[in-house]
Parts: sequence; structure tokens; C-alpha cells
Amino acid sequence: MSVDFITQVILQYRYWILVPLSLVEGPVVAFVAGTLAALGYFNMYFLAALFFVRDVGLDGVYYAIGHFGAKTAFVQRMLAKIGITPDHLEQVRIIWEKKPFWTMFIGKLSYGIASAFIVVAGTVRMPLSKFFKYGSIVAVLQYGTLLFAGYYLGASVGGSVVRILENVQYVIAFAALVITGYYLFTWYMRRKFLKEEQAIEDGPADGGERV
Repeated sequence: MSVDFITQVILQYRYWILVPLSLVEGPVVAFVAGTLAALGYFNMYFLAALFFVRDVGLDGVYYAIGHFGAKTAFVQRMLAKIGITPDHLEQVRIIWEKKPFWTMFIGKLSYGIASAFIVVAGTVRMPLSKFFKYGSIVAVLQYGTLLFAGYYLGASVGGSVVRILENVQYVIAFAALVITGYYLFTWYMRRKFLKEEQAIEDGPADGGERV
């Protein structure tokens, strides 16, 4: 969905549409909602609470799917999305154990496949205390940044939403820049995670036989 379409829908339905839209395009919706909050259309504290609960709640659902349905075809398809086979699970478990925050950060910011990363956390039985601790921290960082960036845009433009729509080409250009940067960053982080997983799987670089 485009930024201008999301903006129009949010303006029409306000709070009623935020929850369903956030489930489809969470980061984009957070950015747009933050922009409109600067113009008085939303309360920033409400938005912060909404996106935090939304994000942590979805994490819990995907964790449960991985934990209780590890052997189902659905979970296997989710793992395949990020190139993980049953043989890789031990290596992935080690990564989650050694670098829980970094792995959570990379996984949750991997646009399009973040849910698969969270399913993996459940599949490898990451301790719930650590899971929700680091998931909450990343949720605050991720959505706090997006809401702040949107709010900054709205405050910079000023006036009313009419002014934003009159200068929509600049608004969309700025939003596209922010969102593109976000997507490129998540792509880079995902590649970094997969390289680390491959390095663990390959073992010692010298290839020598262990005795």
C-alpha cells in the first residue's frame, strides 16, 4: 500500500483503522500516524502504547506457533523462507543463545520475514523471559524511531493535514526516503544474520579434523 493511500484511509477512519492497518503494514502505518499526531489527529502516547502492544503481542503469537507447532508443515515453510532447515536449528539456537539482543534486533527488522525469525525463536525454545525482554527493547527502538520520524515530519510541515496533502509530493518523497532506508537496513541486517549462521555451520576455518 502506498503512503498517500494509507494517509487517506487513516484520516477517514482515524483510531478505528489503526489496528487492522498496523497488522498489515506496521512500520509504514507508524510513520504516517506519527506525522498526523504532530497535527493533532492522534495522541502520541496512545500510538506508542498501541504499536508496542501490537508488536509484542504478535511476537508472542509467532513464538507460540514455533514452540508448539515445530514439526508442522506451516512452520517448516516459515523456516524455509529464511533458508533454515531442520539441520540448521542447532546452529540457530546457538546464535540466539550467544547474541539474543542482536539476533532479535536483526530478526524483527527483517522486513517481510520478521515473523519467520520469531517462529524460529519458538522452535529453538528461546527462554520466554529473554524473548520478551529483548523483543520489548527492540519494539521500543523500532517503533519509537518511526513515530518520532513521522512526528518530526508533521511538525516540520506544520499547519494542517491540508497543507501536507497540498505538498504531498514532498511528503511522499521524505517518507519514501525514510522507509527505503529502513528496508535497506533490514535487508543488510538479514544478510549479516545468515552469514553468521553459515559461519557457525561451517565450523573452524582451517577445516581440520577434530580429535
